[in-house]
Amino acid sequence: MSYQRVVITRFGGPEVLETIQEPALPEPGAKEVRIRVLAAGAAFTDVMIRKGMYPEVKQKPPFSPGYDMVGIVDKTGPGTARLRPGQKVADLTVIGSYSEYLCLPEDRLTPVADHLDPAEAVGTILSYVTAYQLLHRVAEVQKGARILVHGAGGAVGTAMLQLGKLSELETYGTASAPKHELVSSLGATPIDYQRENWPAHLRGLAGGGFDAVFDPIGGQSLKRSFDLLDPGGMLVCYGFYNAVTAKGGSIPFDFMRLKLWNILPNGRRTAFYSIAAMREKHPKWFSADLTRLLDLLAQGEIKPQIAARMPLAEARQAHEHIEAARPKGKIVLIPGYKENTNG
Repeated sequence: MSYQRVVITRFGGPEVLETIQEPALPEPGAKEVRIRVLAAGAAFTDVMIRKGMYPEVKQKPPFSPGYDMVGIVDKTGPGTARLRPGQKVADLTVIGSYSEYLCLPEDRLTPVADHLDPAEAVGTILSYVTAYQLLHRVAEVQKGARILVHGAGGAVGTAMLQLGKLSELETYGTASAPKHELVSSLGATPIDYQRENWPAHLRGLAGGGFDAVFDPIGGQSLKRSFDLLDPGGMLVCYGFYNAVTAKGGSIPFDFMRLKLWNILPNGRRTAFYSIAAMREKHPKWFSADLTRLLDLLAQGEIKPQIAARMPLAEARQAHEHIEAARPKGKIVLIPGYKENTNG
């Protein structure tokens, strides 16, 4: 039986993504299971990987991108004991999920309730675990804290707004004007970052500085974010949109600035967050946090903002949208979407 997967043929723009037909299904090895993918997330981290700018991915093309997925166990390999065929599972794969089938170690997988929408469940993995850990594992925000979320209309941004509301935080979010209604609907005050001198406007609107600022933009945005902190506040950088899209900034220089600001006696703190690095360092945190978030999803306490459901073969178009910062929430790639529009 053949299957499709999307591969990066070389590092570069969206045009390097190609859909190929594999002649036979992959076979699970010892303590692995084969998964039929129901939904794969498309995210800015995939863009960084496609460009060869994601430091934690050392593979050289060709390979399949795909940072997270939800699927059905299709076959179990020798030595597996925990999972069974037909069971729905999720994982943060980092690469590999842009595929109709893939094999993964059984012990990495998190069970998913059968009744959950695969697109919403996959929207919980990268985006919501990132948001949850930024708030509660890194910044350790307390009830009533005032926070600023950059990119508030995106996948991680909307997740942070929802989780911030559950934690009773005072939340502000920068976003382009077309996303302000969405930001407001999630309980945050929207800020137009294209407005001249928006930091001064924001400080006046909030009546002061912030306990925490979360910045996936990098470049000059980091300095503005740091300046908005109150004494004792924390800036958490978790991305480099400007550098990746050639809009200014340098990833090595951004890292250096974060370290320097942490050393200087300014009464404020900085941190850099990577979900993959955090999982490597604290694997039990990832499993516990994802399980908690899937429970919140099942209870209707959170609802991932799905910007679009697209066929797996349209990964190139998905990347074009993401790189242009168009989506309001998360784009989800669904194998066989045209044949099964329910995902």
